[in-house]
This record gives sequence, structure tokens and C-alpha cells, in this order.
Amino acid sequence: MVEIRKTVTIIEEITSENGVELPKPVRKVAVMAVVKNPFAGRYVEDLSPLVDIGAELGTLLTAKAAAILGLENVESFGKGAIVGDNGEIEHGASMNHVKFGDAMRVVLGQGKAVVPSTVTRGGMGTTLNVPVTHINATTVRSHFDAMEVRVYDAPRADEIVVAAVLADGGRPLARLGGLKKEDIKGLDGLR
Repeated sequence: MVEIRKTVTIIEEITSENGVELPKPVRKVAVMAVVKNPFAGRYVEDLSPLVDIGAELGTLLTAKAAAILGLENVESFGKGAIVGDNGEIEHGASMNHVKFGDAMRVVLGQGKAVVPSTVTRGGMGTTLNVPVTHINATTVRSHFDAMEVRVYDAPRADEIVVAAVLADGGRPLARLGGLKKEDIKGLDGLR
């Protein structure tokens, strides 16, 4: 069972870029949980309890973010973690991997692509750039993006900040070519 100290939600809405009004605002939502790290300060070989906590958090955080954007509007996703000083990078990776991404897909009812992820270690207020890509085709170039997140009073040395990020569009004014979202085949999570 996960011990959550608090959750934090950040909503970013981009309406213009470099003086150009966007035809439709791009919204990104990060929902983060500050959780107790049960393995802080000690080495534990079996990290499966953290993987299971990740599944629980993947469901909770994704559901909160999707409720803000509207499930039908979600185009991009990503995940990340900041491990407090007494934890290992592997603790955050354990929470972020496989079961977390699978839980995100279940909540969203879609998501053929790999959910991009990043983990770092740091103290309270550490910033994390969470990568996001298109949920069904990783190679949609317009959706290669990130969202910067932080919690001013976390993580404490024995905590982990775990984040789920969703977006309802790609980068503002994307114009670098490549696969377009309307051309996705949706067969392999890449194209």
C-alpha cells in the first residue's frame, strides 16, 4: 500500500508562441504524488513492492490528469520520478516502469507507444523535465516535448515524487516535418 503525503497538480495552457496565436490552446497536465520510500537508506534486492506501488500510482495520477483534460482529448503522455537523497535511482525507476505505463494505458483506454520516462535524484524543489510523446505513435515528431515539474517541499530524503504527464496536443507551431498525427497507422506504437 502506498503512503502518499500529498498530490500536486500543474496545469499549463499555451495560447500563443513567439507572438503567434494558436488556433487551439495546448494544455499539459502533470499530477504528482509525494510518497514515502519504504527502502530509503538501505539496499533491498527485491524491488517488486515499488513496482506494485507504481501500478497503483499510474492509475491514480493518470485518472486525475485525464479528468482535467478530458479522456477523449489526450494525445501525449509521459512519466517521471524524483528520488530523495536516501533513495536509489532504481527506486524511482521501479515505480515508473512497466506496471505504471500499463496502468496509464488502461485508464486512457489506448496507448500503443512506450510511455517515455525519466528519473533523477535530488532534494526538495528539484526540477524534473518529464518527456512526452504521442500515445499511439512515438515517432510523431510534433509531439516530442516535455513538461517541467517540481514540488517545493519534496522529495524529503525518504520520499519519492512520482509524476504522470498528459497533453492534448503537440508542441506549439510544430513544423519540422515527419509523421503527422493524422497519418498514424497505430500498429506498432512507432508509426
